[in-house]
Amino acid sequence: MTEPVIELRGVSRRYDGGPPALHEASLTVRRGEAVAILGPSGSGKSTLLNLIAGLDRPDTGTVTVDGVRVDRLDEAGSARYRRSKIGMVFQFFNLLDDLTVSDNVTLPARLAGTPRGEADRRAAELLGLLGIDRHARAYPGRLSGGERQRVAVARALMNRPPLLLADEPTGALDTAAGQDVSALLTDLNAEGQTIVVVTHDLALARSCTHRTIRIADGRVTEEDAGRPRSAAPRTVASEGFASEAVR
Repeated sequence: MTEPVIELRGVSRRYDGGPPALHEASLTVRRGEAVAILGPSGSGKSTLLNLIAGLDRPDTGTVTVDGVRVDRLDEAGSARYRRSKIGMVFQFFNLLDDLTVSDNVTLPARLAGTPRGEADRRAAELLGLLGIDRHARAYPGRLSGGERQRVAVARALMNRPPLLLADEPTGALDTAAGQDVSALLTDLNAEGQTIVVVTHDLALARSCTHRTIRIADGRVTEEDAGRPRSAAPRTVASEGFASEAVR
């Protein structure tokens, strides 16, 4: 059995004296898994994602990601952790409109102190492998939603993180573009990338993850509802792109 990338043990989080956003949540995600977090609005999905990403701290319990006790990090340590351990993809892309596609993708590497030439080479590699290299000098506003999400995925993979977090990655896309992004996540996972997807879309969860983590009223339950682990990857850009992207 592969080692865990994410371990949450007895995690609770409450805001401003209200009911718990999370209540004694425990969760393990092993290296190479693709897991979906499902639940209605207000169920605790975003809180769970923020705790894994080091954007929030639990009131009780422990959060460990790739051997790092995330709940113990100070602000500077959390920033370093996110640069080295986490790639994040968001519903509305969070690209910077005044930067080119290439500059958006290289931004995490530049923040991590990677030399410009090395960062540019990595960005060119990722954009080529994801089939959007022709847009390298374009600005995000000129791209379709599906293309912008590919740029966001390239940016998330820039520093070769052990964990990719995707927060409603198809929520702002039409059906065709959403299926394209689902296939992209499937390919990345098939080549070894550990992925956690937060979504309300059961079809997305079943198509690109191995199992689902359901949350209701801050409590975590688990159910096998995804694709088989032996499912073959669906090529989106070019054959074998995913193995190159995650290296």
